[in-house]
Amino acid sequence: MIQIKDLTVKNFMSVGNQTQAVDFNREQLTLVLGENLDQGGDDSGSRNGTGKTTIINALSYALYGSALTNIKRNNLINKTNSKAMLVTLHFEKNNIDYRIERGRSPNIMKFYINDQEQQMVDESQGDSRQTQKDIDGLLDMSHDMFKHIVALNTYTEPFLAMRTNDQRAIIEQLLGITLLSEKANTLKDETKKTRDAIQEETMRINAVQSANEKIEATIGGLQSKQKAWLSKRTSDVLKLKEGIDELEHLDIDKELEFHEKLSNWNEHNTAIMALRKELSTLEPALVCADKSVNKLTKDIADLEDAKCYTCGQDLHADKKAEIAERKKKELEDALAYQTEISGKLLEVTKGLKDIGDINGKPSVFYDTAKEAYEHRQNVDSLKQAYDSKKDEQDPYEAQINELNESAIQEIDWTPVNELTTYKEHQDFMLKLLTNKDSFIRKKIIEQNLMYLNNRLTYYLDRLGLPHQVVFQNDLVVEITQLGQDLDFDNLSRGERNRLILGLSFAFRDVWESLYQNINLLFIDELIDSGMDTAGVESSLSVLKKMAREREKNIYLISHKDELVGRVNTILKVVKENGFTSYENDVEVVE
Repeated sequence: MIQIKDLTVKNFMSVGNQTQAVDFNREQLTLVLGENLDQGGDDSGSRNGTGKTTIINALSYALYGSALTNIKRNNLINKTNSKAMLVTLHFEKNNIDYRIERGRSPNIMKFYINDQEQQMVDESQGDSRQTQKDIDGLLDMSHDMFKHIVALNTYTEPFLAMRTNDQRAIIEQLLGITLLSEKANTLKDETKKTRDAIQEETMRINAVQSANEKIEATIGGLQSKQKAWLSKRTSDVLKLKEGIDELEHLDIDKELEFHEKLSNWNEHNTAIMALRKELSTLEPALVCADKSVNKLTKDIADLEDAKCYTCGQDLHADKKAEIAERKKKELEDALAYQTEISGKLLEVTKGLKDIGDINGKPSVFYDTAKEAYEHRQNVDSLKQAYDSKKDEQDPYEAQINELNESAIQEIDWTPVNELTTYKEHQDFMLKLLTNKDSFIRKKIIEQNLMYLNNRLTYYLDRLGLPHQVVFQNDLVVEITQLGQDLDFDNLSRGERNRLILGLSFAFRDVWESLYQNINLLFIDELIDSGMDTAGVESSLSVLKKMAREREKNIYLISHKDELVGRVNTILKVVKENGFTSYENDVEVVE
């Protein structure tokens, strides 16, 4: 329950620098009656312009930041003092104490919960949007609804005079359909957050997948290198082992002996090859020398019978002697050469004989004797190389293991799946909240509209209004009398005011049944305007019953002096020297 406790006003409209207070902490029907001393007071009958409506404008300003009537906020400041306007409202809800302080020139906006001032955010021109949202959330009542169920004023456009769309907006607020829309808007925001979360999580997972793929490609490359490395190491180890086994089976002493034999064999073979080469030259040379000697010897023997080769006659003795001398000289040379060649041939032949036959070429393991002498060192080196190669650490294993263990991130689609399921649920709920054919909307309208029509019928009957006013399922209101359709403007002013009251009371009952009770009700001059005695009496009867049975604090603002004896208490609003004051001592009517 919302229990509005008290209101204080300073430099607000007609209220001046002297702070005025109104105590709302009672359950009774109170007549708010003006007395304009600047115009003669009670004796003159002047009730206008005292500042009665200032109370509800101040109440509206405290709760919503604007007046009930269409007055700009700067025009709410008292024109005489022009500064230090301040309105303070104290109320309770569910045993929690709240206080609002709102003012202008300077701009002020303070909100207290159990006397603890709340921090202002997004403050602008003395107002805070977030704090106002907090206050609206406490009230659970729009400013328009406030005008129709808490502060009824002749300046407020009657509900039935509104355009159909504006009427529908009020009814949807009242029946809780607007709440569905608000919840739908909230759900839309939450759905967007869920959708963004799904997108963000999906992008994160895709990024992780992409990173994993790159890492896996790196691992694949490392594994290929590892495979090649392992294969080469295995091959190298095998070769080294084979080399060691082969060397260890080699008799190095015999190997060195064979190298010595090979050296001798090479030396003899070289000598033999040289002698054989020389022999191959001398033997043909000796044959030629023998032929030359034999030929020259024959030529000399044949010289005595020699004839001229041109004429065929016997050669002259001198000529013969000349040729014989020359041939002898050639024969001497040929014999000398023959002797030389024969000597050399004998030397070569003797050399070959001296060398004698050599066996086959000795077979060795190493190409050189030096390598053979280095055999043992080679064995030790091979063993060291073998041990080193066998124990060689895999250069890729640690990298692969590290990438597998720390770099590869686990992919978990559970959050995305859960969010997707949640979003599907949100989408379903959003359809239920927004679809006009949704069973939720239909059920709310069906249940609450029936209650609204029942309460409206009840109040119109108590107010003595012979008309039937019914809200249809499409939220359109129908006014009939004796089966004839009527417009709101068809009614008299008094009938319209009674209908306004009945509709307001019915609205209030529905609102309190759906939301919460509120202790306060203002009726500003609705009973004054065109309502006959029967209408006034029936209205007062309903208001007294409401105050008594439902513990409401009802303020009836009026100019009618005849109402003085018809109410429980009287609150006088006095205008003097241009300023309004409220009598703190409320007059109790016997």
